[in-house]
Amino acid sequence: MCYTSTNGLFEDHSYPTTTRDLIDRYGEQTLELAGGSQTIGEVLSVAGEETFESAEEARYAVYAGMGSEAIGREGYTDRDPEPPGTNGHAPVSF
Repeated sequence: MCYTSTNGLFEDHSYPTTTRDLIDRYGEQTLELAGGSQTIGEVLSVAGEETFESAEEARYAVYAGMGSEAIGREGYTDRDPEPPGTNGHAPVSF
């Protein structure tokens, strides 16, 4: 199975559970990321041995363990480095 979203991930699992339990059950499943993919096992192995009380806690461990493949454009920002109206930037009006 391949996931493009973490919504619903781990919802059907029984809690509390451990990192090892989640890796054993879901570890081979793939997460499609902006810059590639990683397995759930690869991502969760970063967390070390944890105990999770809910699916939400387990998903947060997945978010924390994702590599640069999840970022998309590294270093990209759509924000001005300086506020409009300073250093030659024209004020922006919406």
